[in-house]
Amino acid sequence: MVDKVRHQLFLPKPLSDRLEALAAKPGASKSAILADAVTAWLNRRGASELEDRFGLRLDRMTTALGRIERDGHILLETLALFVRYELAIHAPLAENDQAGRAIARERFEAFVAQVGRQIAAGRRSIAADPETAR
Repeated sequence: MVDKVRHQLFLPKPLSDRLEALAAKPGASKSAILADAVTAWLNRRGASELEDRFGLRLDRMTTALGRIERDGHILLETLALFVRYELAIHAPLAENDQAGRAIARERFEAFVAQVGRQIAAGRRSIAADPETAR
């Protein structure tokens, strides 16, 4: 059996009348009605407290993740358009053009090295000031 504690409380007359009317129904009691009401109120307050505590942080994180997702889509679209453009304007190399292939390999290695340097330094190529992108 659950331990019960007796409480004495004061209710405004209209609220007391409503409680009396509810408790008059078969199978209902004032104690059960008040226990249910207090439990529901405390549960709502606890949920509200969690919302107050973490809601702002979660909203900020959701906004930041949305920006990251948008930026990722922009980057992928930019890369896809650049690759399509490059493939469209450059003629393929002849099979026996070893000099052209060597130049292409050197350019690619320089490109990969530059990307590595930019990432390692935390710099961005697209910046408001062109001098800060170098």
